[in-house]
Amino acid sequence: MPRGVPATIDDVGTTAVASRSARAALLAAVLGFFIVTFDAVVVNVALPSIRTDLGGGIAGLQWVVDGYTLMFAALLLAAGAFSDRRGARRAFIIGVVGFVAASAACGLAPGLGLLVAARFVQGSAAAVMMPASMALIGQAYPEARSRARAVAIWAMGGAIASSSAPVLGGVLTVVSWRLIFLINVPVGVVAIALAIRTNPSPTREVSFDTVGFVAAVAAMGGLTFGAIEAGEHGFTAPVVIAAFALAALASAAFIVRQRNTAHPMVPLDLFRRRNVTVTIAVGFAFVVGYYGLPFVMSLYLQQARHLSAFQTGLVFLPMMLIGAALTPSSARIAERFGSTRVVVTGLALMSAGLTILATTTATATPITVAVLMLPVGLAGPLIMPPVTAVLLNSVPDAIAGTASGAFNTSRQLGGALAIAVFGALLAQPAGLAHGLRLSLLIAAAVAALAAFTARLLTTPAIANVAPPSAPTSLHNHTALSTA
Repeated sequence: MPRGVPATIDDVGTTAVASRSARAALLAAVLGFFIVTFDAVVVNVALPSIRTDLGGGIAGLQWVVDGYTLMFAALLLAAGAFSDRRGARRAFIIGVVGFVAASAACGLAPGLGLLVAARFVQGSAAAVMMPASMALIGQAYPEARSRARAVAIWAMGGAIASSSAPVLGGVLTVVSWRLIFLINVPVGVVAIALAIRTNPSPTREVSFDTVGFVAAVAAMGGLTFGAIEAGEHGFTAPVVIAAFALAALASAAFIVRQRNTAHPMVPLDLFRRRNVTVTIAVGFAFVVGYYGLPFVMSLYLQQARHLSAFQTGLVFLPMMLIGAALTPSSARIAERFGSTRVVVTGLALMSAGLTILATTTATATPITVAVLMLPVGLAGPLIMPPVTAVLLNSVPDAIAGTASGAFNTSRQLGGALAIAVFGALLAQPAGLAHGLRLSLLIAAAVAALAAFTARLLTTPAIANVAPPSAPTSLHNHTALSTA
């Protein structure tokens, strides 16, 4: 509205409706992020109980975790494009419905095989939810500063899930490990009700790249399968070599396909934007440490140090609480000191914390371990909210779902590979303590490399919303400056 022109009743009413829709979109996205993150974290505490009830070795437990993260990673690229084509609101609702149904199936699974199968479905639904939730926020909050703050609130869903999952998982596991999945059902129902109240989302018609999709799934599946099986059979086993060969061939096929098809799942032009490439690398490195740590530490504390699931959850509580406490302030911290400086600091803290844990955990008391994990918890809100906001502000809204899909694929692939590699190290004859130390040192090295890379982040230089006359294809945005 031009300055000096008084607002009419209709203007005020329209603003109020838009505000209510934006709040509903944000809250729905927060709840969606909550249950997606909760299921990625809580299962670590319950793994020994699941093994006792359903059987299986380290490889079986790895698949309980990676069945979720693998499908999450494998389908995110397609899910981002799906969100753009169907509209973020519709895609989000579809994803939550599938997630609720799969969560119920996990909670009722009579055997390990069916639990892993349900986790595959759960991860597929989570893949649909994540880019759609980020796109919902982008559409509800088009202004850069308000969007950054909305992303910080959205991140609270993950922070609260991360902080509550270890203890809540320990408490629920005392009754039954099945409750860690069944708790998603009422939360998901509320998220659906909120999403229905949001404004319809814009759509973008793009042909589905079946060849690219199959190649992406084969690449990530082969890589993760090979890493998990290497823990049981060794890296020279024929099945492991075949899996890695499949991953390499499928990766090459995916790149060739994206370069030559008219409608790629992930336009390679996307990676010409520096911020996109750097944020994807940072997202991968962050999850290697942040989700790899609970997996290895939960098994170590319960199997080597003989703590209960509840006691293990208490060890993680300070780390998670400090992250949850700092998350609401992450946007303001980034505004004051700059996103690049904040992200680099967070990654450096994570690397230092993981290194100290690797060298002291074997002799430290549980209380000392809890204190030593604080730098890793502190790193979370310094990394993910600012880097997510940088990504969303570096691409036009028309491709927000696709960019978010690529970003979250890197995160979930980092988690899947961390569980696969770290699980293989834990299963080695040298024992849990040796495997824990190597795993944490690898995660620390990855975080340190990401800290160096994050120095390349720049202030986004493009508008968030493309002009109405502008084409929506990324290939037609060549006039935009590279962020």
